[in-house]
Amino acid sequence: MPFLDCGGTRLYYESEGNGPAIIFIHPPLITSRVFRYQKEDLKHRYQLILFDVRGHGFSGPSRQPVTYPLIIQDLCRLMDHLQIEKAYLAGYSTGGSVALNALHRHPERFLGGILISALSEISDPIIQAELDLAVALCNRIGFPFLSRGICMANAGSRKMFSYLHAAARVGNPENIKQYFQYSQTFNGTKLLPGIQAPVLVFSGTRNDRFRKYTEVLTKNLPNSTHFPLNHKPHHLITRAARQLNQAVRAWLALYETTD
Repeated sequence: MPFLDCGGTRLYYESEGNGPAIIFIHPPLITSRVFRYQKEDLKHRYQLILFDVRGHGFSGPSRQPVTYPLIIQDLCRLMDHLQIEKAYLAGYSTGGSVALNALHRHPERFLGGILISALSEISDPIIQAELDLAVALCNRIGFPFLSRGICMANAGSRKMFSYLHAAARVGNPENIKQYFQYSQTFNGTKLLPGIQAPVLVFSGTRNDRFRKYTEVLTKNLPNSTHFPLNHKPHHLITRAARQLNQAVRAWLALYETTD
């Protein structure tokens, strides 16, 4: 397993394929394994970089609280380690919030963003309540139930559930709680008008609670393309992988042609 030392924390990562680099960012608890279908499909044309956030999966625990700026610092270190000058960012769910923050902080390093069921803030009381519950379950007793529930929601099959859960269940509950908590308070909506890089925004038409967040993104990002996937839920990364991957290839081809 490849690891990178990030200030005393061992960061697990994978790098496969050749071509323009795409770095994937996962949300809390679920690990980089959630991008399995993207790695298998897109690595034939792109360099796919997956990593487990500190305290998640096979990455070591972090003595520093896990925040978006720390995750961005680690992924920039990973780019330096892999000698990647510039890359695209792909963020799933709250991992998309990290991607937006990175696009704003380091426009010189990122060519564009791919947001999958993402959001720039959490203002919905029901989603906040769900995150409150997730935070409360990040302890020795509650964590096994939380990890199983989130992996089941994202899996789509028993085989995928086992694959996801094997990595998610070994994470550090305290670091995972910190990632959840930071996502609850982060508000990146005010940053959106300043992001000039092209951004592809995916949404599932059955993901009703995220509809308003998709509208915020497409309205405020100056250079966004919205790609709705009909009759699909929040978990596009696993439950609509084929359509999503096709759209990613087509969108990236536009910028490969113009570069």
